[in-house]
Amino acid sequence: AQQLVQSGGGSVQAGGSLRLSCAAFGLTFSGGCMAWFRQAPGKEREAVASIYASGFFKIYADSVKDRFTIFRDNAKNTVSLQMNSLKPEDTAIYYCAARAPCNSATRRLDPGVYIYWGQGTQVTVSS
Repeated sequence: AQQLVQSGGGSVQAGGSLRLSCAAFGLTFSGGCMAWFRQAPGKEREAVASIYASGFFKIYADSVKDRFTIFRDNAKNTVSLQMNSLKPEDTAIYYCAARAPCNSATRRLDPGVYIYWGQGTQVTVSS
């Protein structure tokens, strides 16, 4: 089956760190891109970060720059999100997403362009 399977997440105090991972099964993303989004209760889904399948050209939402890092492991066909200096406002359900093809014209922070989605993972940051 073609699917994205997420792992990681959980609860942490403000200032702490968490890592999310997303493994792709039955999918190859040569020439594609992957991303992380999040959705807090009562809010719209928002982009967090995106990366090309090659591992290059990372982009981040302003709210997470210098705190979060997206990275790719091509050998394992995974994309991960390292989250440091977490804040209570980072609390949300986080989703990984992927699509192919992907190029400079792709609106990589637009959830509507992604084809495949993970199941979602809760991240809770307490003050």
